[in-house]
Amino acid sequence: MHSRYDERVWRPGRVVETAAVLRQQRRGAGDPTHRLAVAGWHWRASRTPLGPVTLAVGDQRPDGSVLARAWGPGAQWALEQLPELLGEADDWSGFSPRHPVLAEARRRRPHLRLGRTARVLEALVPSIIEQKVTGAEAFAGFRALVHRHGEPAPGPGAEHGLMLPPDAATLRAIPSWEWLALHIDPARSRAVVTAARHADALERLAGLGGEEADRALCSLPGIGVWTSAEVRQRALGDPDAVSFGDYHVAKDVGWMLTGTELDDAGLAAYLEPWRPQRGRVPFLLLAAGLRRPRHGPRMAPRRHLGVRGARG
Repeated sequence: MHSRYDERVWRPGRVVETAAVLRQQRRGAGDPTHRLAVAGWHWRASRTPLGPVTLAVGDQRPDGSVLARAWGPGAQWALEQLPELLGEADDWSGFSPRHPVLAEARRRRPHLRLGRTARVLEALVPSIIEQKVTGAEAFAGFRALVHRHGEPAPGPGAEHGLMLPPDAATLRAIPSWEWLALHIDPARSRAVVTAARHADALERLAGLGGEEADRALCSLPGIGVWTSAEVRQRALGDPDAVSFGDYHVAKDVGWMLTGTELDDAGLAAYLEPWRPQRGRVPFLLLAAGLRRPRHGPRMAPRRHLGVRGARG
């Protein structure tokens, strides 16, 4: 590895599933801002308040420590934030499974934690791009955006194909026709550009609680409850954030815990006893590999840019 880097040895005193926690931040297997299990490290490219960074995190070692190295102006910030990224701020003590399926899921994944990046725009841009489209379409749009308008990550990250996401100034300057070339329709591109115009205020949301952050996010045009939840899960590690409006979440949770598929209203009512940790229910089920059978055909990609879906 390159010689000029900052390093931290973190001793968490608990089991840390490094790859599993970092996978929470990855937008599909081809996400150019993340490379997991490459050259013995898990890689992440990010824009910190102090500048770009390439962060390489190792799996937990036999002595319980976690080694991380970082390159670029944001190296020290990223290493200081490492414990939160790997779930140190996540507290499961008040969560009761209340259901044998959830209890079994927790037994399977006793060390599961929600990480938090504290980078709101970084989580918001791909979440907006994922609105109202299939997963494959969403991931492809974000990949194209990063490859065309991002830049190589500092240090050895670039050698592994790691890319920094575009910064706010770059996002604001992308013309409308370029968004269409990325297969990102005007409604979503306008929402991204609007978010980029409020980038400084958005980053301050990392210091707020989930409800305050939700209100602030949803006050921006083009951002609804689904997008807000997706951002709060990743940037804030908010255990109460539920992705209402998702094509699968309500149906999956309902089928697994009640035997009947639910709609959003039914899911909201069902999850109420878990408040303020409602988001842990779908998170835990998904992490344990539990989901309803997919009997019907998969959602097809849109044939033109005018089709709308449920999420926002």
